[in-house]
Amino acid sequence: MRERRYGWTVAALWAAVVAILLLSLCVGRYAVPPGTVVRVLLARLFPITPAWDGTVETVVWQVRLPRVLAGALVGASLAAGGAVFQGLFRNPLVSPYVLGVSSGAGFGAAAAILLGASAIVTQASAFAMGAVAVLLTMFIARFGRDRSQVTLVLAGFVVGSLFSSLISGAQYVADPATRLPQIVFWLMGSLASAQWGDLGRAAAVIIPCLVAVTVLRWKVNVLSMGDEEARSLGENPAEMRLLLIGLTTMATAVSVSLAGVIGWVGLVVPHLSRWLVGPDARRLVPASMAVGALTMMLIDDVARTLLTAEIPLGILTWIIGAPVFAVLLQRRRSGWE
Repeated sequence: MRERRYGWTVAALWAAVVAILLLSLCVGRYAVPPGTVVRVLLARLFPITPAWDGTVETVVWQVRLPRVLAGALVGASLAAGGAVFQGLFRNPLVSPYVLGVSSGAGFGAAAAILLGASAIVTQASAFAMGAVAVLLTMFIARFGRDRSQVTLVLAGFVVGSLFSSLISGAQYVADPATRLPQIVFWLMGSLASAQWGDLGRAAAVIIPCLVAVTVLRWKVNVLSMGDEEARSLGENPAEMRLLLIGLTTMATAVSVSLAGVIGWVGLVVPHLSRWLVGPDARRLVPASMAVGALTMMLIDDVARTLLTAEIPLGILTWIIGAPVFAVLLQRRRSGWE
């Protein structure tokens, strides 16, 4: 009975994702009625005679839809990464940025902006440096005397601090009138420049990674019980942990290269999802993807409609995430795990 209830909860979350996606296409400085939005989308599949002007179609199809889909993809990726990492490390206070991917990607983007590179090159540089940061973290942890998960987290902290200092150096030498504002705005996170090409390149990596993580999500339960228990069940914990970390980190690196550094989603959303469907990774991972997609779409809606000027996503996620994180710390201090 409980399993059926949890299944319906996950299905309802994904239905809500579709509803919020359609709602997000309606809201903005140029409001579009829901019926018109649906007809614009259906006109791409069926021979419907347009009863709307070209501006409406441009706003819905060329501007809002790739942005909303990018937000859903990034939110699902970060939330799934957080759920997997918290299970693998058996620590409720870790996020997919724990291995230094966000700082590495941030430095890659800052360096590209500093050199006047195009948007595509900036995204590629962010992804490449995010991957380099994670590989450096794995290298430090692997060749240390202690190869425990704590060592991996500490290595991620060291690498993240290194790249954060490099970001500060890039900001220090950047032209304050041109390059510096671009770097700062990118680091705060935004989906304002998301286009179909950006979405297609990101989806080509993120979707296969999320599908693989969804298929392998039951192994997170096994690994969370400890290496000895995993070996007794016929699993190779080191290889499986490396595979799951690689998949989630790759998806996270692409997400950061697409939307910038967006904090708290990968930390807070898994806890909200765990409250809804429980700690079983078979339900938690798909639920986290849905809640992450919902969260990012709603935050992006607020970012582009609350004020005349667009608010960076990172500011809103910090405002929302910090109080929730404080609650998590309080629960952990009282013995919660």
